[in-house]
Amino acid sequence: MYRLLILTTILAGCMCCKPVDQRAQARQEIQMTDKAMNDMAAQSGFHAALLSYAADSLIKPEDGQLPVIGKEALAKAWSGNAGTKDISWQPTTIEASASGDLGYSFGNWTFVTGDTTYYGNYFTAWKKQADGKWKWTVDGVIPHRHRDDPPGHLI
Repeated sequence: MYRLLILTTILAGCMCCKPVDQRAQARQEIQMTDKAMNDMAAQSGFHAALLSYAADSLIKPEDGQLPVIGKEALAKAWSGNAGTKDISWQPTTIEASASGDLGYSFGNWTFVTGDTTYYGNYFTAWKKQADGKWKWTVDGVIPHRHRDDPPGHLI
């Protein structure tokens, strides 16, 4: 009887425990990861940075094309091309699930060429891996003609 009472008490205690909300911690981790990927793009190139932070099961929408599915396929598509170092981005919104294992970043990007600067928005879906690192699963862009175009104004 004593064992049953202890077991019942333990089970009742576990059922009362509310899961800890991990949103704030996850948002901070996503922000740091997003910034680290941006910094790597400036040093090593856009493609190299995105591949470094990519999940194996990624989906990469491409304007006017079918999306690339899978890290291996993306690496093959970008083979031998580290990508430009002249693109940068900064998140304006970061959200995460209460469980702290999924989230997204949304923000502004700028791409500078010799005589033209391009602007737009980006969105990146993030998933926390078993090792605690964040990898992107979906990444896409929304280009704009000019910096002062209203959001949603596409080329």
